[in-house]
Amino acid sequence: MASDDEEAMKNLTDKATYDRLEKDLSAVKNDISALADQVSDALGTLTGSAKKQARRGYKQARANVDSVLSDVTERGNAALDAAQNAVTSMEDTLEEAIQQRPLATVGLAIGLGFLIGVTWRR
Repeated sequence: MASDDEEAMKNLTDKATYDRLEKDLSAVKNDISALADQVSDALGTLTGSAKKQARRGYKQARANVDSVLSDVTERGNAALDAAQNAVTSMEDTLEEAIQQRPLATVGLAIGLGFLIGVTWRR
């Protein structure tokens, strides 16, 4: 009978150990599940943060391009205005010179025509 008592004691010990291991295994499963949820949340946050940063970078680049285009447009308009003013000024000066010295202007035109004709023949 002693062996039956030992067998029963061994079965109780084995059952207690089995229950404890099952409980520990269940706790490990729960911990792994919680860890997986945390990793998933962290990846979601990281992805959201990366998207926000990419959007900010895009907006900043777009603003820089718009600024450069605006600056180039302003400079182009200023250069065009300056060229138009210079042409107008030269036109006024030439017109004034022709009115003040009509004979000299005609002589200059004849001389330039002669030089162009001589140069063209060669």
